[in-house]
Amino acid sequence: MAIVKKYQAEVVSSISIIDGVHTIEFCSLDKPFNFAPGQFLHLAIDEYDPTGQWPDSRCFSMQSAPNEELIRITYAVKGQFTSRMQQELKLGKQVTLKLPYGALFIQPHNKTNTVFIAGGTGITPYLSLFTHESFNEYTNPRIYLGFRSEEYNIYNEELNLMHQIRESRTNSCHSSENKFVKSVYENTDGIIDIHSIFNENGTNSSYFISGPQTMIKAFKQGLITKGVPENQVFTDNWE
Repeated sequence: MAIVKKYQAEVVSSISIIDGVHTIEFCSLDKPFNFAPGQFLHLAIDEYDPTGQWPDSRCFSMQSAPNEELIRITYAVKGQFTSRMQQELKLGKQVTLKLPYGALFIQPHNKTNTVFIAGGTGITPYLSLFTHESFNEYTNPRIYLGFRSEEYNIYNEELNLMHQIRESRTNSCHSSENKFVKSVYENTDGIIDIHSIFNENGTNSSYFISGPQTMIKAFKQGLITKGVPENQVFTDNWE
């Protein structure tokens, strides 16, 4: 497991495709970033004084793959800290990042018949795996994504890259996996349904759940109630 380190970083890209949701990219001003897929960071907006305490910060999943030079995060404006991010994280802004944290995909788990469930920006820790070559280690993955509406699904570029990486694998064709990426839009399809997901995948699959805390708790309990062993349910619940 990588040792947690502090990085001086600079905002090099800031995009808001839909109102209230922002994607930020940071470059390191000192050493290269070091993390594994599915891990998260602490972001401090205020200047860090090594002689004092660590400033106010928030946790964000790293959306970029570990082999990328930049770190990318996506956040929704929901409170005081993210409102400050929206106002202050302009191009050239310097911040302090502390990473890596978490062991979402590092902990032992079955890589066969693996189910990934995400609500909203909960997809971001998955993207760091989906766009990394290590995702080829997963056999028959199934991906379920829930969004408020189609305009909130701003991740098609990375999902397309995921398919390209898997299709380029030697002596393997993954084109049939497209049907295993299912997007559910609340305004037209209703909310993502854990019972339907279970009926399609059963008790022998491993399940990853990421999204709002209420969703994580309800979906985990729903799977356990259906007979899925608790050690086959993995959650991204660092908040």
